[in-house]
Amino acid sequence: MTVREITAIPITPAGFAPFGQVVSAGLREGRAANMGTAVRTDYCAALKSTRPNATPNMAVFRSLAKTLPFEIILLEKHPCSTQAFLPMVCTQFLVCVAPSLADGTPNVDELVAFRCGPGQGVNYDADVWHHPILALDGPADFVMLAWEDGSPLDCIEYPLRERVRVLG
Repeated sequence: MTVREITAIPITPAGFAPFGQVVSAGLREGRAANMGTAVRTDYCAALKSTRPNATPNMAVFRSLAKTLPFEIILLEKHPCSTQAFLPMVCTQFLVCVAPSLADGTPNVDELVAFRCGPGQGVNYDADVWHHPILALDGPADFVMLAWEDGSPLDCIEYPLRERVRVLG
């Protein structure tokens, strides 16, 4: 099996924009809240679902630590819902995303790996191919939000024909 190598880069809102939104305080102007003890920034992510019977599912994921290099052997997507991952306890995590080809399969040649740090979350747009979340430098806890109805459209997995090794 062929192994291709890519290097993880720091995540930025512009770099991640084709795949979704980076969710973090201070990316946009907010307004004073809680009697001046906080700044509130609304609508930080485009949360969407195309299935009227799907309901929001807020789950907690505990991700065990992995190290780089790491080999990606599959991608997944949620064709009808956005999916947000917001770190609760985390040092660093890895986000790997790929656009779709015309036939709907992932374009592995354009797979991108992003390093995310404390205070950075992501919201994948619906139908975006991505690798399951990976904690780096120690275990991590994440809040996940997606609309689900228990059908196969909640999550579609795609085993890769070639492995992709993500370097640090």
